[in-house]
This record gives sequence, C-alpha cells and structure tokens, in this order.
Amino acid sequence: MMKKIYIQLMLFIAVCCSAQVHAQGLKMPQASSGQTITQEFGLGSITLTYSRPNVKGRKIFGEGTLQPYGEVWRTGANQATVIKFADDVTIEGNKVPAGEYSLFSIPGKNEWTIILNKTAKQWGAYQYKQADDVVRFTVKPVNVKDLVETFTMQFTNVKPTTCDLTFMWEHTAIIMHLTTDVDTRIMAGIDEAMKGEKKPYFAAAQYYYENNKDLGKALSWMNELEKNDPKAYYYKVWKARIQLKIGDKAGAITTATQGVALAKADKSDEYTRLNEAVITEAKK
Repeated sequence: MMKKIYIQLMLFIAVCCSAQVHAQGLKMPQASSGQTITQEFGLGSITLTYSRPNVKGRKIFGEGTLQPYGEVWRTGANQATVIKFADDVTIEGNKVPAGEYSLFSIPGKNEWTIILNKTAKQWGAYQYKQADDVVRFTVKPVNVKDLVETFTMQFTNVKPTTCDLTFMWEHTAIIMHLTTDVDTRIMAGIDEAMKGEKKPYFAAAQYYYENNKDLGKALSWMNELEKNDPKAYYYKVWKARIQLKIGDKAGAITTATQGVALAKADKSDEYTRLNEAVITEAKK
C-alpha cells in the first residue's frame, strides 16, 4: 500500500513540476535525452523509442546500485522503451507478431531477462504487469572494457533477414539476435513479377545470388539483360559473380574482363575495381 502511495505521489510531483515549468515558459534540456531510431528490416522496419540516461559517476548495475539485480527495469529512463515491428520477427528463437511493445529487462550478474510487454505506453516500470508479457527470454551480458557514459541502443550486423539489437551502458552490453522470414513472400513476388511485361531480371538475379537460390536461373536472367545492354559493366560484374559461385571460373574471368574494359572506357573506377575483384577471386 505504501509503495502504491509513493508511486502516485512521485507521479503527482512530476506532473506539477512539468506544469510549473511550462507555465513559466522555461525550456530546459532533458536529463535523459530521447532518441527514436528506425531500421529497415526484411520487407518492413523496426522502430525503437527510448530515453538515454547517463552514468554520472554512479554505479549502475548490481546490489545497492542505481539498478539492482533482479528488479524490472524500464531499459532506459522516463517512459518505458517502446519497440515497434512492422512485420513478424523472431527474437532469440521467440516468435513476436508485428506490433508495438514496451521493452523491459531484469538485469542479473550472469543472465538478463528481456521482456516484451503488450502495454506499449507506460511510465517507467511502475505499472508493469507480468500478465501482459508477450514474450520473455534470457541472454548473457557482455563486459565492455571502456565506459559507455550514455545508455545506447543500436542495430548492428544488419542483413536482409537478420540483425542484432544491442544496448550498452556503463560496462555492460546486451546483444539480441533477430530474424524475419520474408523469403516466401519475396520468391512469390518474383514469380508473379516475371509474368508481367517488365521482368525484374536484375533484382531477381541479385536475390538468387545472395540467398543461394537457383543460380542457373539467375545466370539466364543476366544473359537476358546482356542482350538488351551488352555494354553495361554493372551487369558484367554480377554475371561474373554468379558464374564464379556456380564454379565456372573461366567464364567469370571472361565476363569480368569484359566488364573491366567497359568500365575503364566509361571512366568508372568503382566498376573497374569490382570487376577486377572477381577476376582476382577466380584466379585463386
């Protein structure tokens, strides 16, 4: 009961202070700055909104610190951190439907619990209800040698269908692995688009190459592109890459050599280098 009264009192004080500052027309920087980042992922995106407290010489995680082990943390400051997925994703093996969630965590010395809660908009962890959790999972913390003064969340190792969500503060980092299954939709989209008048040969061939699909089909598409534009050195490099991946080193060298000549004639240093890189790889 006392805890509930204390929470209500603190919220009342915060509202009163905010109203007073607003009435005075005084604008002050936030003690914990806000940040919103959006990362394209799969065929959609992930948007993360959170506040960034600073260490300020304090001990952050552990017994008798700012954030004791074993207690639910808002994973930032002010309002609970909010994460929004445009598409279904899988986090550390846990399927999460598209939607908007609050992101809580329970720090521990050797293991953290990460929580996605269906109540996206809530102040801190004061009104947090475990019954509203969508998913919980555990991850191992990583020690960071250099001090991270400002709490930081970021997306790293971003690929078409995988990425990592990392957050760091003080000397601790947490890394979560995310995946999204868009291959079925992309393959169906390619098949449908190929029925049309304007066939997406180039994009389809690139996708087949990057995702280890039917490389014979990808090569046939590149051959179709070459018929219409035999001097396109950017086609040459991709055709050569496909040939090399198939195992046709001689064909890759021939195609890339043509690409080098065409790129040099057009004074394209970038595609000269890219075609030369295929030749170098094919000669190993």
